[in-house]
Amino acid sequence: MNNDGQKKMLEEKSIYALNEFITYIETEKKYSAYTVENYRNDILEFCNYLKQNEFGCLKKMRPNAQRYYISYLNQHQFKPRSVARKLSSLRSFYRYAYGRGLVDELCFADISSPKLDKPLPRFLYNEELDALFESIDTSDAIGKRDYAILEFMYGTGVRVSELCSIKQQDIDYVNQQVIVLGKGNKERYLPLHDLIIYALKEYVTYGRIELQAKNTEEVSDILFLNFRGRPLTPRGIRVILNNIVEKASQHFKISPHMLRHSFATQMLNGGADLITVQELLGHVNLSTTQIYTHISKEKIQEEYMKKFPRANKKED
Repeated sequence: MNNDGQKKMLEEKSIYALNEFITYIETEKKYSAYTVENYRNDILEFCNYLKQNEFGCLKKMRPNAQRYYISYLNQHQFKPRSVARKLSSLRSFYRYAYGRGLVDELCFADISSPKLDKPLPRFLYNEELDALFESIDTSDAIGKRDYAILEFMYGTGVRVSELCSIKQQDIDYVNQQVIVLGKGNKERYLPLHDLIIYALKEYVTYGRIELQAKNTEEVSDILFLNFRGRPLTPRGIRVILNNIVEKASQHFKISPHMLRHSFATQMLNGGADLITVQELLGHVNLSTTQIYTHISKEKIQEEYMKKFPRANKKED
C-alpha cells in the first residue's frame, strides 16, 4: 500500500474511533447532548489541527504533536478553562480508544491541565427569585408550565437533563415525591414541597392538557411540554428561563444550573447537613457538594456581624 493509501486508512480508523467514543458517552455514560457536542467539537478540532499541520491523525500522530497543540492553544490565547476542557475531552477519548485498541498511543495522559481559579457559583437571592415568580402570568397554559418549571427546579435542584426526562408517572402526589433518573442511569427519590405539588397540579390539570392537544401526531408521557405539545429540551428550558428574567426586568443572566446552585445554597443556609444535600443533588462525591459550603460562609459572616456578642456595646 502506498503512502496515500495508508494515510487514508489511518484517517478512516481515526473517524471510526471517534464515532465509537461518541456512541459510548451517549449510550453508556448517558452524557447530555450539550456535553456530547462539546466532546465531539474538542476532538474534531484536534483532528483538524493534526491534519492541517501534517502531524498525522488521531490513530497515529507524530511524536510531541500533543505538546505542539498545547503551544498552539496558548498562542491563540485560549482561556485556561477552555484549554482544561479540551484536554479533558482528549484524555477521555484516548483513554477509551487505547483501551479498546482503536489508537496506537495513550496520548495526553502525562500532560497536566492549567490550574484554574474556581469561582463560586452564582446563586439567586430571595428577592431575585420572588421577582421571577411574580413576573409569570399563570392565567394561561404556558404561564402555568413556566411557573411549575421554576418551582420544580428551584425546589429540587435537579439538573436540566433530569427535568426534561421526568415522566408524568414519576410524580407521586400522595407521598409527595418524584423519581429522578440521574447520571449513570442512577435513580433517586426526591421529596416535593407543598408549593411544588400545587404548581404541578395546576399545570397538569389545566396547562398540560391544552399543550398536549396541540400535538396531533403523538401523545407523550414526558411531564413538561413545549408550545407544540412536544417534550421540552434543555435548550428550550434555557429559553424559558431567559424569557422569565426578561419579563421580570432583572439585570442578570440565569441558567438551569444557577437554580441548582441556589437550591443547594439555601438548603445549607437553612441548616441542612452536607450529606443530605449531596443525596438530593445526586453527587457521587461529597467533595463536589462541598463547594456550596464556601457560598454559605457569606451567610455565616452576615449572621456573625449581626449577632456578635459585643456588637451593641457602646464604645467607652
